[in-house]
Amino acid sequence: MNTLEIAHQLVALCREGKFVDAVETLYGDGVVSVEAADYQGLGREMRGKEAVRRKNVEWLADNEVHGFTVAGPFLSPDQFAVWYSFDLTRKASGERVQFAEVAVYTVLDGQVVREEFLYAPGQ
Repeated sequence: MNTLEIAHQLVALCREGKFVDAVETLYGDGVVSVEAADYQGLGREMRGKEAVRRKNVEWLADNEVHGFTVAGPFLSPDQFAVWYSFDLTRKASGERVQFAEVAVYTVLDGQVVREEFLYAPGQ
């Protein structure tokens, strides 16, 4: 698949709430995931499809998602960006929050090889 096809498939899966399916079907084994800040004491960067899949599973288990929006993709030849917004309750604290982020994905040889998340200040 090319960047356009991967981007459209990832957006379609995410719009259905199938974030883990997107990782399992579109990401390369050596994918690198970079968060804007330390993620649950694991640092900003995770390597490998299994680590990224596990991060997604844990995030979904830790949060009750009330609603979300997925916009994009916004394309270049080997990258694309997706804008996400979430309305959720953090299960541990009961705090309800709304936030938005942009994810930039890099595609190589028909697979997502890097994702990087950018957050608005204060999130």
